[in-house]
Amino acid sequence: MHELQPLIDAVRMACELCRRVRASEASFSRKADASPVTIADYGAQALLCRTLLRHFPEDGVIAEEGGEAFLSLAPGEREEAIRLVGKLLGERVGEDEFVRWLNHGRGVKADRTWVIDPIDGTEGFIHGRTYAVCIGTLVEGTPVDGIIGAPVSPLDESGTLFYTSGGKAWAEPLEVPEDMVPRALSVSDRVDPKSLRVVESYVMGRRSREIADRVYAEAGVDARRIKRYDSMLKYALVAAGAADLFIRGPRDIRKNPHKVWDHVAGTALVHAAGGKVTGLDGRSVEFGPGAELRTLGLIVSNGRIHMHMVEAMGRAAGEEWGFLPQSE
Repeated sequence: MHELQPLIDAVRMACELCRRVRASEASFSRKADASPVTIADYGAQALLCRTLLRHFPEDGVIAEEGGEAFLSLAPGEREEAIRLVGKLLGERVGEDEFVRWLNHGRGVKADRTWVIDPIDGTEGFIHGRTYAVCIGTLVEGTPVDGIIGAPVSPLDESGTLFYTSGGKAWAEPLEVPEDMVPRALSVSDRVDPKSLRVVESYVMGRRSREIADRVYAEAGVDARRIKRYDSMLKYALVAAGAADLFIRGPRDIRKNPHKVWDHVAGTALVHAAGGKVTGLDGRSVEFGPGAELRTLGLIVSNGRIHMHMVEAMGRAAGEEWGFLPQSE
């Protein structure tokens, strides 16, 4: 058993919780920033933080949800979230304990910080598209390990679990058969722009759509090959060699900054599979110390096409967004 096994098991359990909530067609609410949240978000985070409390109690945690927001839900919603978690664990769970799990590790300064997005792609979860349960680690501001559980996956009809171990990236079915052997992941070796498999966010703003189209045209990418998914599943598909490129942003980060929990687990997975993740200008992305990323956006690729895409981004939007392509 490797170090991440307790978290891998917790991600599997969180994915099962999400499936049960999705099947029940539970309602959702909106947070202050208008993003959606469901009882599955809180339940999945509680399961992951409970595991961290038991196995890595001294580590720090950055997580999307919090106990105070959970307590603002209607009593019936809180009770249902706690009931579902207790049923999966096979034990009685109280509200105080549930809230303590949600808040575990916040504000703790440690050598390692766990970064959690309990449901990445909540809009996709609500509308029956793709979503993922994600947890990754930061060590000295660098993504080191990542786990992504994708209950809806183009690679396996039962869902796919992606994770790092021993400096490598792996995948296995979310529902593990007895004779299962994990599959080592490696990014693709495709370089011809017209043959590139591109993935992008299911929902994009008008300005992001315009810039993306300009970049693809500059790079010679065939837009007909683009597929759209919610969540960090896009990172996982690049790591698995099923996709070659994913571009996130750019956006006005003064009003709407990128968040670390949307990128840490995926970045670790892509790096372990031999790919590359940088800012839009080709520079390293600064992760930490807080929840916001100091970057206009990100380019995620198999590495072989990376500078080609950075240069295309610079020609298409560099002057407008105040950056020029630079290699490290």
